[in-house]
Amino acid sequence: MLLYMSQAQEATPSPLHSVSVAGVVVREDGRLLAIRRADNGTWELPGGILELKETPEAGVAREVLEETGIHVEVDELTGVYKNLTRGIVALVFRCKPSGGTERTSSESTAVSWLTPDEVGERMSEVFAVRLLDALDGSGPHVRSHDGKRLIPAG
Repeated sequence: MLLYMSQAQEATPSPLHSVSVAGVVVREDGRLLAIRRADNGTWELPGGILELKETPEAGVAREVLEETGIHVEVDELTGVYKNLTRGIVALVFRCKPSGGTERTSSESTAVSWLTPDEVGERMSEVFAVRLLDALDGSGPHVRSHDGKRLIPAG
């Protein structure tokens, strides 16, 4: 017993996570800002990885501007989403456009203002739910997914 207690035990490595931010930018007419990603062609919210010394609100404003050309005012956190497969935690914020002009970037091949129905048609469920959650006013929501479909809570 004494021998066992004196032996160094290997530490279990901590899981690594990255934190991303995304903006649900809602125009006065109810249309929602979305991008078609350059790397995989999917429609998603503008957003990306939060930088180390950056607040979540500053990060979402930066990412939306970089990917779409639109300046935003960040209103509120509407959801926290975890991709269990990739270890990504996404913080999603509802925002209002405050200037700028739509343009693509090296990360986006299209920028569009979609209706809620178009969101459901163009985006996979794990991304569409983030937009729809931001509109329902009962957040912040907390959801997990495996990259393809939502995983029920519990």
